[in-house]
Amino acid sequence: MPGPPPSSAAVRVRLAAQRRGESDYIFSYWSALGWTILTLGIYGLYVFYQLVRRMRDHNARRLELLDAAATFAWEQAGRQGRDEELAPAFQRAAGHLAVLRRMTSDFREPVIWLVLAIVASGIAQIVAFVLLDQDLIKHEQAEADAEGELSVIYGQLGQQLASPDPNRVKRPDNYAGRIVAAIFSLGIYMFWWYYNQMEEPNRHFAGNWAQEDELVKAVDALS
Repeated sequence: MPGPPPSSAAVRVRLAAQRRGESDYIFSYWSALGWTILTLGIYGLYVFYQLVRRMRDHNARRLELLDAAATFAWEQAGRQGRDEELAPAFQRAAGHLAVLRRMTSDFREPVIWLVLAIVASGIAQIVAFVLLDQDLIKHEQAEADAEGELSVIYGQLGQQLASPDPNRVKRPDNYAGRIVAAIFSLGIYMFWWYYNQMEEPNRHFAGNWAQEDELVKAVDALS
């Protein structure tokens, strides 16, 4: 029997926005710290698992949403006879989305990272935190660039989208300084590093949600 027909680009945009609750896990630092202390560190392993898992899944969800938004806009541009005019912007957007797509193949399997954290506690967390910070920077830059192109495209199609804030892309951490601080504080500094790993993506997700709501409204208006 043939499978169900593929979802339209507009439906893909809406579904990707609705799945934010599945991917964008929001941490409460003090609650996580309290449960970690009460469980003698066991809950901390769950925290570490979620830190890796949520960034992997968030990147995949955002890629799906922005790719669907670009596909929908291309269809609308064709209907309006503006596809050739807007083709350069679509090509630039595709290049930025390719960065997000390549990130989906990075080694970010949360279960394996959890095993590494159990076997090599401390070292695995430090390596993962450096990689997660670099992932957030790369992800923010690529999606901000893609959003910028989409705001231009949708504006030309008759629906204004806010331009992304260029200052939202975070600067890299001082990795060497953080590692030295973690070693010389006998691991106490890791509590602060955990806080940063929770709160910085929390803020990133909240900013994405506002942009997604605006994008869904634009898609609905053009549908």
